[in-house]
Amino acid sequence: PKKAFPNDEAILKVLYLTLHRIAEKWTMPVHDWKAALNQLLIVFGEDRVKV
Repeated sequence: PKKAFPNDEAILKVLYLTLHRIAEKWTMPVHDWKAALNQLLIVFGEDRVKV
């Protein structure tokens, strides 16, 4: 079977660019962002999550 992406890095690049494009157009505040940010800090640590 033929793959759509040559490797995992290619998939991550597409996801990053897509999220970046969406973020540029985003106008609404994120509901309950504080709870989401706290969860990201727990999972990834303060050195990987920019506040």
